[in-house]
Amino acid sequence: MAAVFPFSAIVGQDDMKLALLIAAVDQSVGGVLVMGDRGTGKSTAVRALAALLPPMPVVQGCPYNCDPAKTAEGCVSGCTYRDAKSKPGSMSIPVVDLPLGATEDRVVGALDLEKVLAHGERAFEPGLLARAHRGFLYIDEVNLLEDHLVDLLLDVAASGENVVEREGLSVRHPAKFVLVGSGNPEEGELRPQLLDRFGLSLEVRTPTDLKTRVEVVRRRDEFERDPAAFVEKWQAEEQKVVKKIQNGRKRIAQVAVPDAALERAAEICIALGTDGLRGELTLIRSARALAAIEGKKTVTDRQLRAVAPTALRHRLRRDPLDESGSTARLDRVLVDVFDREGAAA
Repeated sequence: MAAVFPFSAIVGQDDMKLALLIAAVDQSVGGVLVMGDRGTGKSTAVRALAALLPPMPVVQGCPYNCDPAKTAEGCVSGCTYRDAKSKPGSMSIPVVDLPLGATEDRVVGALDLEKVLAHGERAFEPGLLARAHRGFLYIDEVNLLEDHLVDLLLDVAASGENVVEREGLSVRHPAKFVLVGSGNPEEGELRPQLLDRFGLSLEVRTPTDLKTRVEVVRRRDEFERDPAAFVEKWQAEEQKVVKKIQNGRKRIAQVAVPDAALERAAEICIALGTDGLRGELTLIRSARALAAIEGKKTVTDRQLRAVAPTALRHRLRRDPLDESGSTARLDRVLVDVFDREGAAA
């Protein structure tokens, strides 16, 4: 298996790494959208994080990544889990790429023509959504994704399952994954419906200071010359990240969200004029995950303020009378809400 660039060795991009850690600790946050310049480590960070996660239990041979702990009733008809001879196993967390030119059949699955022609058997061939279940679905240049695929993703993201009814087939299987998208905003905007489905959104830029750029090139060159040695060199730091994720997952159920935090989240969203309640939900979930990562027992203003930009910036309405960008508007509201009357920062 090819070596993966260590997550902890990625220079800078702290906001992106934190957003991915939050999504790894709590999938209900809703995925991560990273927009920005090419070559800033977007895809590297996703694969590096997935490589850190512990292997997940699966049923050997199951094309839907079924969890052995789940009952058979929760599996797809015809899944190997329903076979009494099926055995539990494990696999690495999947990171599935969704190409821009992918057909609908490849994404959702279709009739297995090989079995039809060879055996006259009508069978379903799972697609990319089945492979991504319980893992990551990564879409590069997500803002260029074709509309019909966007509609498919919206349906699956809302329901957590993929429904295929075509060519005499009727299949329904779970498809829950962390959706990670990346792209260059100069090449086009993302459809608002899909943009709203990402829990966290941020922009990354090419570093402009000399020291950071030199360090990025140095580490990448060192990795490419001897991947095994470089990975070994960063093993201790990688284990620290692993511990953060493991401890965060264990603690998150015990993290309390007091009424004061709920009121603060609602106050921020009202001041920003966000549509719906998804902003508050994402803000609270992200703050709770951050508190769990930090080993805190209660969500406070500190966590809310830290995650608010990535949880809310992409949910702001455009105000034609306000020439400032979404970042400036968000900063003004956060200062007003948290710093007013001596609120804790």
